[in-house]
Amino acid sequence: MNSEQGHPSGRQETAAAVHDSTPADDGSHEDAQRILKSLRDELDGLDRILLETVRRRLDCCCRIGLHKRDHAIPMMQPHRIGVVQERAAAFAAEHGVSPAFLRALYELIITETCRLEDEIIGAPSTSA
Repeated sequence: MNSEQGHPSGRQETAAAVHDSTPADDGSHEDAQRILKSLRDELDGLDRILLETVRRRLDCCCRIGLHKRDHAIPMMQPHRIGVVQERAAAFAAEHGVSPAFLRALYELIITETCRLEDEIIGAPSTSA
C-alpha cells in the first residue's frame, strides 16, 4: 500500500484524526475506550453491509441458476469466472488491497455460487 492510498478502507484521515485526538501521555483510559467503541461500532456497521451484500449476491446467483436451468445454459461459464477474478485484481491494485486476499475471498464466493447453481440446475424446473 503506498502512502497516497492510506488504509484499504480509505480512512487514512479518520485514523490520523483518532490518533491525533488521543492524548498520548495523560493516560485517559476512558477516551481510549470511547474511541475504540466508536471504531468497533463503525466496523459492526460495515460488517452488516458486507453480510447483506453477500446475501444479495448469492440471491442474484440463484436467479442466474434458475435462468440457466430454464434455458438449458450450462452452469459452468469459465470466462465469467475470469472476468470476476480480473475485476477483483484490478480493484486490489487500485485500492492497495492484497490481491492474494481478494483472490482467496472470491474463490470462496465463487465456490459457493457454483454449489448453489448446481443445486438449482439439478432440481426439476417448475416453469410450464
